Amino acid sequence: MTNFWRRGEHCVWGTAAALTLTLLLALVLIVVVIVNGLGVFWPSAVAEAQLADGSRLMGEVIRREPVYRGEGERLQFKVGNRELYGLDFRWVDESDISRLAHPDNAVVLEREEYGNFYGRLLHVETAQLTDAAQLSPWEQLEAAHRYVEEQTEGSLSQIAKQLSRLNAKTSGIRARMDKLIYLGVADEDEAMRQLQEKQLNIDREFNDVVVLQAAQVEKLSQVTATFVDASGTEQAMAVANIVRFYRPNQMPLWQKAAFYAGKLYELIFGEPRESNTEGGLFPAIFGTVTLIFIMSLLSFPLGVVAAIYLREYAKEGVVVRLVRIAVNNLAGIPSIVYGIFGLAFFVYGIGGSIDRMFFPERLPTPTFGTGGILWASLTLGLLTVPVVIVATEEALGAIPQGVREGSLALGATKLQTLVRTLLPMASPGIMTGLILAMARAAGEVAPLMITGVVKLAPALPIDGTFPFVHLDRKFMHLGFHIYDIGFQSPNVEAAKPMVFVTTLLLVLIVLAMSSVAIYLRNKMKKRYSYRTF
Repeated sequence: MTNFWRRGEHCVWGTAAALTLTLLLALVLIVVVIVNGLGVFWPSAVAEAQLADGSRLMGEVIRREPVYRGEGERLQFKVGNRELYGLDFRWVDESDISRLAHPDNAVVLEREEYGNFYGRLLHVETAQLTDAAQLSPWEQLEAAHRYVEEQTEGSLSQIAKQLSRLNAKTSGIRARMDKLIYLGVADEDEAMRQLQEKQLNIDREFNDVVVLQAAQVEKLSQVTATFVDASGTEQAMAVANIVRFYRPNQMPLWQKAAFYAGKLYELIFGEPRESNTEGGLFPAIFGTVTLIFIMSLLSFPLGVVAAIYLREYAKEGVVVRLVRIAVNNLAGIPSIVYGIFGLAFFVYGIGGSIDRMFFPERLPTPTFGTGGILWASLTLGLLTVPVVIVATEEALGAIPQGVREGSLALGATKLQTLVRTLLPMASPGIMTGLILAMARAAGEVAPLMITGVVKLAPALPIDGTFPFVHLDRKFMHLGFHIYDIGFQSPNVEAAKPMVFVTTLLLVLIVLAMSSVAIYLRNKMKKRYSYRTF
């Protein structure tokens, strides 16, 4: 026992226990996110319960737990039908259930509004579908849904593109008119009159297209289906409002797997709906990846150059030591402080100056003097620069001094030594700093909330509209999306599955980007370090 303490083995056991505990906590975190996130899209069976008081309810059994008082369990049903019941979930004591069944004809509807509907299909209004009269109600519903999808993806999609094009023209004309007004051009001027005439023509065309769109929507709204809930209440709804419908109690395993794959595809490439609690996350994924990419373009070169100066060129002294202390302390400043700085310096300072210099005719409406993905990326770049500086300086400091002296002795200049010898050898450590910076940037939310992130931004920072890259646009972010639907949603219980799914997606994106960086780091390490020694 004496040797145990004298040899310091207690320190070995203590550090090993600390490492084990850390790994276990990380593992538990990953497992909790995976378990709660992966099962969200699997089509669960729909149960119909007859209660002791004679009433009925239908829905998915989400959770079971012991009752607070007495014996037995209570079940949480996701009953949906928000327009009928007001709430999506209902707790029922198991002792109050006289009969629990899983009817084959139970239907689940995913809708554009009001969440899921659970019930049975009664009939479909097929006035628009002359060939569907002889089909069964379910086949009629499938035919009606196909008809609505074809119309939506066909004529309505073309109308939407036409409206978007007219809106872009209106914005361009409005910008030119504002420019002329700012320059003091009178309304009677020929250039102004031509622009006003073009604007009137576009307005007429726009109104005609809006009328056509309204007629198409009205036509599609007449394709309806009537369902009945567990208590016998009939509910007619437009088929255009139904995103997806299925009978989970009849679905074989392969069909459920295909359904699950379709939901994953929608999650990654689809647009959000229902206040972001349903649908896809493509705008948030795109915004997150773009943000990290732009942030890396700033923090990586700036941090590496600063570290090179500190390690290779600056003379050791009080000033350099103070700078190193400041850099290390910068890494520990709360992120919201960087957000306030980004708002004041980037948004109001630089953005406001750009507006006054290049877009004075649009003021007081800001163009760059408001939050956007550029300012948010620069703020995060500033936040992560200390991480890159410290990692790069440590990597350069780990190179033996003899390597530098040997290179200089062979006639190389200091710049050649730095570029051809030191930086390649330090590149694995530099990449480690970039990985840490990317991971931190992906998880930061507080600075983004005041520098450009928003709840919903269908227009992406990069699209097919000239100039194709719109760095002044606001954007969506997965981290803010988690905060928004988890704590700001009016129906937090219904949004909980999407919280876990978004968290899992954010973790996977960070892992994927970090894996690419780690792969590059290992390639550099093998190419430069191993060959050198």
